[in-house]
Parts: sequence; structure tokens; C-alpha cells
Amino acid sequence: MLKQRIITAVILAPLAISAIFYLPLANFAALIMVIMALGAWEWGPLMGFDKSNRRMAFVVGTIALISILWLKFPIEQLWLNHHTLQQGAIYVLWLAVAWWLLSATLTFLYPRYSKFWSSHRSIRGVFGWLTLVPTWLAFIVIRSNEYQVDPYHGAQLIMFLFLMVWGADIGAYFVGKSIGKRKLLPNVSPGKTLEGYIGGVVFSCILICLAGYNLGWSQQEYLLVLPVTVLITTISVLGDLNESMFKRQAGIKDSGTILPGHGGILDRIDSLTATAPVFALCYAVIGW
Repeated sequence: MLKQRIITAVILAPLAISAIFYLPLANFAALIMVIMALGAWEWGPLMGFDKSNRRMAFVVGTIALISILWLKFPIEQLWLNHHTLQQGAIYVLWLAVAWWLLSATLTFLYPRYSKFWSSHRSIRGVFGWLTLVPTWLAFIVIRSNEYQVDPYHGAQLIMFLFLMVWGADIGAYFVGKSIGKRKLLPNVSPGKTLEGYIGGVVFSCILICLAGYNLGWSQQEYLLVLPVTVLITTISVLGDLNESMFKRQAGIKDSGTILPGHGGILDRIDSLTATAPVFALCYAVIGW
């Protein structure tokens, strides 16, 4: 399994980085929409859909909602200036934050109150849209920042997000495997440990410090970015646990099989669906 994960990551990472840096903004937005559509397809079984036409209907609904956002907030005009994001986009990001606060409550209390949402497909569908649609907007908000002045600035911001999330994932995996003993939330994901979580946060902070050292950050920048790193890495665990909760309730091990060693698209982006809106909001509100 680990070998497959590494091979898949080695293949996908350069492709993802190339797309982030070199795709024109509109093409990048379209690519993220496709990824969210694939995530919507995999969300179907989490809603109890076993027929392709129902899953496709959910995909179409997801694409329609993203398209509405695209029309409402033209990607070249999302930022009024370097520090000012359109107010409507900020509201959508805050909606995502509210959803993840609710998700955290449901996850920590699971299986209590699970009957509230597990018996209604429509509620699980809304949860899926709240997970996927703001993620698309968040990535475009991050990527489009200062795009006209420096087309690579937003790409660098996304790489910081990836560094935080991937660092937390790698650190948690190896620390959890080696010394993990205290289960984090055994009712949701028996494999996750408190030691793994702490290891992931520490490893991610180390990577961010190394990046900041290479970029010549000031002390003020460290004091600003490191708390954001702790926040993002913590929320990345929530994103993973959230999907684990829905999969456990649906009796599914992986969301799909498209990525050998990783499962489906949702299995790979679950942490990003939680962290991207928060990261985008943090940057819009406090910057660095």
C-alpha cells in the first residue's frame, strides 16, 4: 500500500504543481471544477446512491452551483485590490467555515445525532455541496490574488497550503505508525492517533519554517504564518475525519479506486476541502 501511495504521489505531484503554476487562470478554474465534479460523483455512494443516473444528477447540480459562483464572481475580478476580496466571496467562505464547525461537532459526537443526517439523502447532499462548492471558490480566490501583477503569486500561496497539508499528512502517518498509541476518534477513524496529529503539526511547522528561511521571512511573518499553520494542519485532520465519518456511516472503505494506494479523489482532497476555504479566508482577512 505504501509503495503504491508513493508511486501515485510521485506521478501526480509534478502534474499538480505544473497545473497550479502554468495553467491560465480560466483553465485552472475549469480544472478545479472537474476535480470537484469527480468528487461529487464519489459523494453519490455516501448519499446512498447506487445508480449512475442519480450520481450524475448530483454531479450536474454541483457543476451548476460552481457555474453560478463563476458567473457571480468573475475570476479576474474576485480581488478588488491586493488586500480586498469581494464581500460576497467572503460570505461564501464564512459559510464554509460554519459548515466545518458543524461538521466538527457531528464528527466529535459521532455516532450520536448521526440519525439526524444519515436517514435523509437530501441533507447528505447539502453537506456534499457545502464541502465541494466553496472549495472551488477558495482555490480560485487563492490563485487569482495579484494575478495581473504576478501570475505566480497565487500559485505560491497554494503551494504553502499544500506544504501545510501534505506535511501534516506525512508527519502524522510516520509518527502515528511508529509511536501512535492514543486513539484520536476511534468511533470515526480507529487508525488516527493523538501522537500522529501532534507529529503532523510539528512536521508541517518545520517545513514552513524552512520555506520561510529560504524566502528570508521576518520575525513578524513567522509569528503570523506559524499560528495559521497550526490552524490549517488541525483543520486538515477534521477534513479527513469528516469523510471517514460519512464513509463509515455508508459502509464504504474508499470513496473510489481512481488513485492507486489513495482510493478516490475524495480520499485525496478531503483535507483540502476543509483547509482551502479557511486558508483563503485567513489570507483575505489578515494576509502576510
